[in-house]
Amino acid sequence: MSHSQDSGRLAVRAHELDGGDPLAQYRSLFIGTEDGNEVLSYLDGTSLGRPLRRTAEDVRGFAEEEWGGRLIRGWDERWLAEPFVLGDRLAKACLGAEAGQTAIADSTTVNLYKLIRAAVGMADAWRTEIVVDTDNFPTDRYIVEGIAAERGLSVRWIEADPAIGVTTAQATEAITGRTAVVVLSHVAYRSGYIADAPAITALAHRAGALIVWDLCHSVGAVPVELDAWGADFAAGCTYKYLNGGPGAPAFAYVAARHHEAFRQPIQGWMGRLEAFEMAHGYEPAEGIRRFMSGTPPIFGMLPLRGMLELIEEAGINAIRAKSIALTEFAVEAHRELLEPLGVTLASPVDAALRGGHVTLEHPAFRGLTQVLWDGGVIPDFRAPQGLRLGLSPLSTSFAETLRGIEAIRSALVSTQTLAAR
Repeated sequence: MSHSQDSGRLAVRAHELDGGDPLAQYRSLFIGTEDGNEVLSYLDGTSLGRPLRRTAEDVRGFAEEEWGGRLIRGWDERWLAEPFVLGDRLAKACLGAEAGQTAIADSTTVNLYKLIRAAVGMADAWRTEIVVDTDNFPTDRYIVEGIAAERGLSVRWIEADPAIGVTTAQATEAITGRTAVVVLSHVAYRSGYIADAPAITALAHRAGALIVWDLCHSVGAVPVELDAWGADFAAGCTYKYLNGGPGAPAFAYVAARHHEAFRQPIQGWMGRLEAFEMAHGYEPAEGIRRFMSGTPPIFGMLPLRGMLELIEEAGINAIRAKSIALTEFAVEAHRELLEPLGVTLASPVDAALRGGHVTLEHPAFRGLTQVLWDGGVIPDFRAPQGLRLGLSPLSTSFAETLRGIEAIRSALVSTQTLAAR
């Protein structure tokens, strides 16, 4: 079948999928999805989600009414509780966690440091290793290396295949009686591989170790069941599938059974019992509030209020179904339009093992990324030669996905034609 025939068939297929999409009405609620927009195809929802249209009004209303109207009274009336109110909503809608275990605070990096450092402090003295994989997100790896150096521990590296992820067999081999803490991503940031979180968590616990899950590429696209998994700790960001905006505050989960033993590594005033006493000596607050360090970024939480309403309304299972449909369509379009040009799939073929993004690889992609961006098609480049297509279920259409893949094909054909001259 010719390229034009493939393209025409895929266009019909995209039109049918968009027409039958039960979540299609949510797309218009986001800025930048309207026809005629200079961005023809936004394929980077795994790095930064689009803003909701209501966010601008929410910010204006907050500035005029809550901040400007209530001033310092806002802390007592609402803001002090906001990290935990939103944390509980996020936990229920996306994390499979009961109330009182999740807080919105800090950045993912800071939260991971606090969780991993606290977990190391809870481990038995003979446990001298932290387990992490070689293809985990850089922040996770750097934090583990720093804490290991600080505490005189060693790092046990799992050699992960960048096109797959950490398997249960690899975890079984790496986790031993010397393991203090295991640090893994639920969805691999490069390939999108979904780790078997229940099985790996159980492995860690059988060995007497604690586990910290990075949920940055899961939350809002892939259902998570932290309580059912028996997870100890988890952290993630809110600016990808949760559309919280650039630098939006992250979240942290501490299982209720660890609250008493959790020792805050960054002791700040907001995590102290009776914080406003301004007293000498640090006494940790009760429950999840002991995770807090400094003043919570209330302004940065505003977009999350609106996005959680959408997720609560749509339901995480319906969102996951749309995510699978989008990535399946992207894989199909790759097979028909890009694979003949030498582009390889660097994500799991099985949708059950794949998160909300698809990674494609070709040696020319590094140089083509800026060309695509200049043309209004925005994927995400991942070294050494990967294009990551981040398909955000509530704001990405099938037609938009196809436009992007068609543009990748056109750019690649142009490059290959020039190289042949």
